[in-house]
Amino acid sequence: MSRRVPPLNALKAFEAAARHLSFTKAAEELYVTQAAVSHQIKILEEHLGLKLFLRKNRSLLLTEEGQGYYLDIKDIFSQLIDATEKLLARGAKGSLTVSLTPSFAIQWLVPRLSNFNELHPEIDVRIKAQDHDDNSLTDDVDVAIYYGRGNWNGVQTHKLHTEYFVPLCSPFLLTGPKPLNQPSDLAQHTLLHDTTRRAWKAWMKTAGVRNVAVNTGPIFSHSSMVLQAAIHGQGVALGNSVLARPDIDAGRLVIPFSHHLESKNAYYLVFRESQSELGKIVSFKEWMLDMVEHEQELNSL
Repeated sequence: MSRRVPPLNALKAFEAAARHLSFTKAAEELYVTQAAVSHQIKILEEHLGLKLFLRKNRSLLLTEEGQGYYLDIKDIFSQLIDATEKLLARGAKGSLTVSLTPSFAIQWLVPRLSNFNELHPEIDVRIKAQDHDDNSLTDDVDVAIYYGRGNWNGVQTHKLHTEYFVPLCSPFLLTGPKPLNQPSDLAQHTLLHDTTRRAWKAWMKTAGVRNVAVNTGPIFSHSSMVLQAAIHGQGVALGNSVLARPDIDAGRLVIPFSHHLESKNAYYLVFRESQSELGKIVSFKEWMLDMVEHEQELNSL
């Protein structure tokens, strides 16, 4: 004998409509139209071969069969909700693996991680520093920090910072034999490049600077490297304003010129849609977004 399991969407619509005694309120709860609820109820009635609702004086009533069926299944729905909440509560603890680029890990996340650990000692954060060439979440990663334009499929994204490229150098360079008084003085200094030379070329163009050899100078594969080179006085970097903030605040780097270049890319917090309500991921997401918002407010003062 086959088991006659009713369509689950129809069953969910029936439970909500029976609880509210209203197709309209059921539709609002389920984020569908009233017509969609009515259609699902019809499917369920046809599946069971029974009438479940009666309309009388513009009100909705359960039939005797409908009333009995609702009383039997309402506890099942409550148990499903309880089981889901218990699962999510368990997901609020344990280990959380975060994948991100080495530069963002070193310059931004690691210096702030103790704050998260104090707020959530029940979550054991594991840092996995790697380059995201394909921007894909592997099975061993819970959340990731991607760099790009936020157009990745199959994941939920939250933009962290608007990124600006600013000239950066050691403060000793400002008072050296070749001071940096205006952008054209860059012609007397080595330009340090982060990954490619495109950023410096764009900065020069928007700043109206000519006769500076942009196609020379070392290229570094990671942002943290180009910042370290600038700190040690090896030249002038065009650095990420977010990643350079700790060194700027500590006085290890200075911004010789106010002109900046806004990037089309940004850092994004990324995780799977299916895990968007998992407790430990929600806690990490809320912490990161709060931290970013707070720092942006401070930097705008």
